[in-house]
Amino acid sequence: MSDIERKHTNARMSKIVRHGDLVYLCGQTASGGTNASADITAQTQETLARVDALLTEAGSDRARILSATLYLRDINDFAAMNAVWESWIAPGTAPARTTVEARLASESLLFEVTVIAALA
Repeated sequence: MSDIERKHTNARMSKIVRHGDLVYLCGQTASGGTNASADITAQTQETLARVDALLTEAGSDRARILSATLYLRDINDFAAMNAVWESWIAPGTAPARTTVEARLASESLLFEVTVIAALA
């Protein structure tokens, strides 16, 4: 298993897993306790900033995202979330993407994303 690298690991998960030329991030959200009153726009911005930081740490960046799964507490937030997403993703670098409505781990969370990216 020496070709698998895990970072920020606890009993349940690793925030970053690198294998071969790929990096996998666990589900990222806004900070639930401190951002409980934030709307979908603020939560999406904070979450994507966390993705940026983890991808940088792993040796990748948002332009190298291959696949993303987006989870919305309320599908009615789709347009507002997309406005943030579309300003975050550079033209010509849009990954394969799925968006679903889902119950998230905390009532205050409105958005979560998981990504798979290529290493730089």
